[in-house]
Amino acid sequence: MKSTQIEFIRPNQLNGVGISSWFTLRNQENINSDHKIAGLNLGLNTDELQEVVAQNRKLLMRELGIDSQQLAYAKQVHKTHIEKVNVGGEYPDTDGMVTNKGNLVLAIQVADCAAILLGDSKNRVIGAAHAGWRGAAGNICIKVLDKMKDLGADPTHIKAFISPCISLKNFEVGPEVAQQFPSQYVDYSSYEKPHVDLSLFLKDQLINEGVPVENIEVHQKCTIDNEDLYSYRRQKEKSGRMMALIKLDQES
Repeated sequence: MKSTQIEFIRPNQLNGVGISSWFTLRNQENINSDHKIAGLNLGLNTDELQEVVAQNRKLLMRELGIDSQQLAYAKQVHKTHIEKVNVGGEYPDTDGMVTNKGNLVLAIQVADCAAILLGDSKNRVIGAAHAGWRGAAGNICIKVLDKMKDLGADPTHIKAFISPCISLKNFEVGPEVAQQFPSQYVDYSSYEKPHVDLSLFLKDQLINEGVPVENIEVHQKCTIDNEDLYSYRRQKEKSGRMMALIKLDQES
């Protein structure tokens, strides 16, 4: 979907129901096209000047009508710590967040890993998580759902979005990573090395925890195959970071 300047994805089931959410695309042709990392790079941990990334974030916040003080930003470390947040700011050593505070925006950054956005509009609880193979294998999906339930969420009311991420076809791993996943999510026969189906694993975890299958949207774009997405595996140090954002709209 296009806004006035920035291209982004709007999750189908997490908008217009007391919840707003977005997933930014690379935007390499209309933003910073001549920079070291072209596009709307939102990652402060990338090989780009900090002031450029800060300006990109300001541009996004202005476009979405979000005050930067509303933004709760996870400083991710590929682990499974989930933080309950009540105010904006940076949360170190955190790969998942939950809140029941209106107008507080939870933000996750990715460039091949999956971002998971979760919302229970009836009970007014939202969550967001960053899931690479370490987070996924460490059950970050289950842990963020548990934190949401602590705030009153009901899995049967939760709507979920699993962002574009690396696909089975491209997610080649070594045996030490493959063995972290149940065998039904690893293709051992089609390729020279094992390949993991990250998004299917995450989807099935949500289903097993009680989220209805019809409430789950898995975006099918692969970060490796699509130039309108950042991919660290494809671009290495020239890769920026995309951002998944979710907030509870203020009650009228």
